Amino acid sequence: MFIHEQARWPRFGWDSEVLAASLAAVRHKQGKHLGKMAALGFDLRAEASLSVLTSDVVKTSGIEGESLDPEEVRSSIARKLGLDAGGLPQAGREVDGVVEMTLDATRNFEVPLTADRLFGWYALLFPAGRAGMRRINVGAWRTAKAGPMQVVSGPMGRERVHFEAPAAERVESEMAAFLDWHNSRPPIDPVLEAGIAHLWFVTLHPFEDGNGRIARAISDMSLSRADGTGDRFYSMSSQIESERKEYYLQLESAQRGSLDITSWLAWFLGCLDRAIGSADSLLMAVLRKARVWLQVNRWPVNERQRRVINRLLERFEGFLTTSKYAKIARCSQDSALRDIREMLDRGIIVRNPGGGRSTSYRLSTPEEEC
Repeated sequence: MFIHEQARWPRFGWDSEVLAASLAAVRHKQGKHLGKMAALGFDLRAEASLSVLTSDVVKTSGIEGESLDPEEVRSSIARKLGLDAGGLPQAGREVDGVVEMTLDATRNFEVPLTADRLFGWYALLFPAGRAGMRRINVGAWRTAKAGPMQVVSGPMGRERVHFEAPAAERVESEMAAFLDWHNSRPPIDPVLEAGIAHLWFVTLHPFEDGNGRIARAISDMSLSRADGTGDRFYSMSSQIESERKEYYLQLESAQRGSLDITSWLAWFLGCLDRAIGSADSLLMAVLRKARVWLQVNRWPVNERQRRVINRLLERFEGFLTTSKYAKIARCSQDSALRDIREMLDRGIIVRNPGGGRSTSYRLSTPEEEC
């Protein structure tokens, strides 16, 4: 029996005493982290939020097997928030759609969640009206024509059904109940509300596709309520992506269990605690980036150099070489070499040991800067 087949569905219950210590700990950590961010200047807070949102969008899609270009995601978010997007590529429709949904959920967390708003999110996720090669109806709940909504694994003929969502005929009334609950601001901690909303929505699976991403957007909406700000300084989706196997195990256990969801909420609180803890390393990266740009901006750099420096500060594997520079900056090898020499002279980068064809470079440390 699945959880939505229980006689008292959806009257969830949980043991508040079991969760009390974890909830208090995560709320304390949440407050401390937000306090650190509040102490930063506007530019650093904006950079931190931009980095978190970029990771959030990339990772929530990655959980579902969708690969998005981080630079396109960052570009889309920066442009929508009026931040500097210099040197970043123009984002495609699919990237813009996920970004717009995420920003609407987190920045407009006080706006009621309605069926029309969810249909809008769904259309943003699938701007062409297709999920892969399959045409989907982006302006309505799933219908019986789409067939049973199942999570299945195993070879053909020996499939294992991990979960089956409520029949399509139930979706409209089930979603009405969910939205009434969500908009009524239930008298519980909004962090618990985020965990319940996540499980409830993904159990209903009201759409033909994209349910996981929308469920995580809804829980981010509740977490924004908990934080009291639309700026995001930690990413629950990034942490879930790093614990993806356990995430699905916890979902399956909850969806096959009773209406007592204490175990699910305990895992959700733990995951949130780890997400906030991971954000401390992000803060260090933001501060390092600010320090680098403070040094770089003493004298202007050209657009090619700006693009390469940003890449070195964000997502770069290995060391910089002339050929890598030319590829990132989309320029000739001669232009790359001139830019590199200028950056060496200014102490922005340093040459690694070795020479010849193995010559490589890295960003300088504070001790190495001029």
